[in-house]
Amino acid sequence: MLRYPIAGLALLVSLAGPASVAAADAPPGASSCSGCHAASAEVQTPVPRLVGRPAAEIVTTMEAFRTGQRQATVMDRIAKGFSESEIAYIAAWYAALND
Repeated sequence: MLRYPIAGLALLVSLAGPASVAAADAPPGASSCSGCHAASAEVQTPVPRLVGRPAAEIVTTMEAFRTGQRQATVMDRIAKGFSESEIAYIAAWYAALND
């Protein structure tokens, strides 16, 4: 289980600078996201891309799925499988990525 405080994640992301999507660099658990959320803008899918989205937006959305405030077909179950710190870490990683 990951134990990174959100403030530390923000610093980590700001120091990391621009990145490209690479599975080897992904934090644990992020691979379950990429199965549905395309990394490339060239891939046409109704599932929103996560690359470059604000980390706070991703965290808020995941919390809404976890609590049932946001309806889902599978995301509610997936979101429940992550701890708050794991969600924050993955969200910070996606926010730091760019195309």
